[in-house]
Amino acid sequence: MSWLHTLTTSILTLMCAMGSDVVPAHAGDARSEQGRAIVKEFGAQLQVALGAALEEGGPVAAIRVCKEIAPQIASELSRQNGVKVERTSLRVRNPANLAEPWQAVVLNAFEQAAGDDTGPVLEYFAAGDATQPARYLKAIPTGAMCLLCHGTAISLDVAELLDREYPFDRARGYELGDIRGAFSVSWPKK
Repeated sequence: MSWLHTLTTSILTLMCAMGSDVVPAHAGDARSEQGRAIVKEFGAQLQVALGAALEEGGPVAAIRVCKEIAPQIASELSRQNGVKVERTSLRVRNPANLAEPWQAVVLNAFEQAAGDDTGPVLEYFAAGDATQPARYLKAIPTGAMCLLCHGTAISLDVAELLDREYPFDRARGYELGDIRGAFSVSWPKK
């Protein structure tokens, strides 16, 4: 299977996962809808950047997108929306993306739900209060494209670059459909 076919399949998988078929995080709260829209935009921009990098230089070029471009997208969306936007995971490549305790709880629940026959709950929302901000998380399922750098059988050139750039990398060994991590949106405290 060519990496271009893999890319196309992955984009379709991510678009389906981020579409309107997901279980509502919190019906009736505008921030839940805002979080969903921000994450959809983040995912769309990231997919375009990854697609261009893969087209130009294959998986090795895509690593730069996740390392440099994704944080730029998150930063810009944070500024535009007055929220904190980020990616997180239980098994991170970049220690700066390590899940906060509340995110870890939700990510564990996503992983458990992913194996449930009733279908996974792919998003979470908490309205917050005077002590805690409102929070939204959207699971990132591992797509075929993700496996190029996060799977069990990555190429030698990708492995060498990851070893150099991320000496404490724990973000390998995923299989198709595993919960790779989540997009996260947090609002300021009330």
